[in-house]
Amino acid sequence: MTVLITDDGFGKDDWVDAYITLEDLPLKSGATNVAVDLASDTDPAALEGHLADIDMIRVDFPSFADGRGFTIARRLRIMGFGGRLRAKGHVISDQYAMARRAGFDEVEISDELAARQPEEEWVFRANWKDHDYQSRVRA
Repeated sequence: MTVLITDDGFGKDDWVDAYITLEDLPLKSGATNVAVDLASDTDPAALEGHLADIDMIRVDFPSFADGRGFTIARRLRIMGFGGRLRAKGHVISDQYAMARRAGFDEVEISDELAARQPEEEWVFRANWKDHDYQSRVRA
């Protein structure tokens, strides 16, 4: 099982459809509820021309020390992806604010990680906009 984390805290995963891989693109015309799984070493440019057809992208974090997923999220948002963006795997609560600033909407972690990183630690970081130093500097 997994735990889904948003600014409201822990919740259940509400995505019921399957995930496809990059190799499954391009999609058939009229496909709906499309979610793509991306490895941490994926070049987001590989999704160029497909972003409008994708409802959710889930980016893998194989280790909490592997920050490539943050770059992928930022690049996807710069490319114009407006769908749901999810970080999956070894993201820790200390990284939640960074994940949100990079463009992720939510984080998916294992039950085991959720037991070690309780909900209060994630909610404490849910005020990521209030502590964004760039916003304070630009004001």
